[in-house]
Amino acid sequence: MARKILLKNILVIATMDDARREIAGGFILVDGPEIRQIGLVGEPLPEADEVIDLSGHVVLPGLVNTHHHMVQSLTRATPGGQDAELFGWLKAHYPIWANLTPEMIRVSAATAMSELVLSGCTTSSDHLYIYPNGAKLDDAIEAAREVGIRFHAARGAMSVGESKGGLPPDRVVEEEPAILKEMQRLIEDYHDASRFAMLRIVIAPCSPFTVSEDLMRESAVLARQYGVSLHTHLAENDNDISYSLEVFGKDPADYVESLGWIGPDVWHAHCVRLDDKAIKLFGRTGTGIAHCPCSNMRLASGIAPIGKFRAEGVPVGLGVDGSASADGGHLLAEARQAMLLQRVGFGPQAMTAREALELATRGGAKVLNRDDIGHLAVGMAADIVAYDMRTIDFAGAMADPVAALVFCTPAKASWSLINGRVVVREAQLVTLDLARQVETHNRLSRRLMEMAGT
Repeated sequence: MARKILLKNILVIATMDDARREIAGGFILVDGPEIRQIGLVGEPLPEADEVIDLSGHVVLPGLVNTHHHMVQSLTRATPGGQDAELFGWLKAHYPIWANLTPEMIRVSAATAMSELVLSGCTTSSDHLYIYPNGAKLDDAIEAAREVGIRFHAARGAMSVGESKGGLPPDRVVEEEPAILKEMQRLIEDYHDASRFAMLRIVIAPCSPFTVSEDLMRESAVLARQYGVSLHTHLAENDNDISYSLEVFGKDPADYVESLGWIGPDVWHAHCVRLDDKAIKLFGRTGTGIAHCPCSNMRLASGIAPIGKFRAEGVPVGLGVDGSASADGGHLLAEARQAMLLQRVGFGPQAMTAREALELATRGGAKVLNRDDIGHLAVGMAADIVAYDMRTIDFAGAMADPVAALVFCTPAKASWSLINGRVVVREAQLVTLDLARQVETHNRLSRRLMEMAGT
């Protein structure tokens, strides 16, 4: 029998629904994996198996992370890459990542997922594109089940090494027939297309400078044969653009269009340097973008024109990106940086606090091609997060507590329900022993660095 949970006395429910309703003093009834009722103050409270009093809390739909490299949480603040742009940063890290093991993949994914969940994220994609020493995407999938996060596991790949004109060393690339075979296996073994699915597989060759046009084309055919989404990096910085022009004779828009990599089942990470023609193409075709402001600032890639994207109808979500290029996985902090960065680039009205929250919720759901998450309404997934506004971080901000979540110090979630299951209770992750997790993670990180002589 489905377990009913009642969330009551909520300071504000920011539903992010089609009407963008914000309900003061209301309640939410969760019945198994879905929302059964959203009630107003004064309405009779329904019976439930558990009642959670959320006095003083702002409630949001669970945040959605559309781009991450969770394994990189093992290599945060690596000395050789602290002050590099994208290509230099990657070259500093490839030799380290070449020593990854299956255990490192699993533990780092669990760490990254835990960090996300504690920030209010309930759904995340992860773009794992390096598989040395017997590592598989299955290792990250195991971690997702342990933590309890809703997971879009993106099977990345690199097939063009330095000897063929690519960026990565030859020892970390794979053969393309083997890549396609593994992608097919993962879809057949794991992909769940049903409503409220906790696990979906994504096909995700890494980037223009690490894979061939043939692999991009064939992976798109495979994805559409099985009805799964496609993801890659695109137009991240000036060097990325130059590589595409030099090697393929195409700008990013022509490149992806020629390969079938446009449409509502596709999203690209970064897109900092898309030109107006590309933006119109993405808007016309419903091609999505994962905006990663912290990473774009960290690597000095530039400021993506989110206002232009949205004006042309481009679906846009947020991504924390790899923990070694953004050095953090706090999705509410990413929303704050998205707002601030747009204002630096385009003026104080370029993005409001609520628009930033929309990117982190509805926007991410749209990018991941899901209609069951991203806002709170009857029949939607019970992915619900609550933030306690009674802390010093929000003192003096109660005139607009919803906006305060973005303007003030980014908070950790006090409560998180994922698919109707309490995963964070009173600011504590209940699915893992976090102290032991961090200790194991740091031990593996030290070993990885030592193996690379770092």
